Order: sequence, then structure tokens, then C-alpha cells
Amino acid sequence: MTFSLAPHMTMTETDTGMVLLDERSGRYWQMNDTGALVLRCLLDGGSAESATSELRRRFPTATDDFAADVEKLIAAVRTAGVVIA
Repeated sequence: MTFSLAPHMTMTETDTGMVLLDERSGRYWQMNDTGALVLRCLLDGGSAESATSELRRRFPTATDDFAADVEKLIAAVRTAGVVIA
């Protein structure tokens, strides 16, 4: 599945992740560096699996369920209209 940023969304990188602005409603989301990593991976043509693999590579000692976390993030940004799949 290919993801792209919705046309009404603006993405700005920050020192700690990114901020997303919905230009229609004025609503914004702040993503930490981990969420931003996942979203960047998806927007660059990666899959949920590749984003999960990148998290495991960057955080090898973490015990988090990265696959479930990535799926939750995908569901949230799709529901919020941040991305188009």
C-alpha cells in the first residue's frame, strides 16, 4: 500500500519529530521522533513491515510490539485524514 500526505496537510520537521497541520481545519498533530520515523518511511514508499523493521534496527533492545504500534499509527493517521492510502 502506498501512502501520501493528504493535499490539505503540511508537514514540518522539528528537532524532536514533526508537526502536521490540517490547513482546512487548523488542527495540528505533533509527532515524536519515533512516530515521525514511521510516517517518513511510509511517505517514502515503505510498508508497515519496513517501518517495523527500521524501528527494530534503531531500537534493538526495546521490547515494544513495533508491528502493533505501526499499525495503530497507520490507522490513526488514515482516520484523521492525514494520509491517503
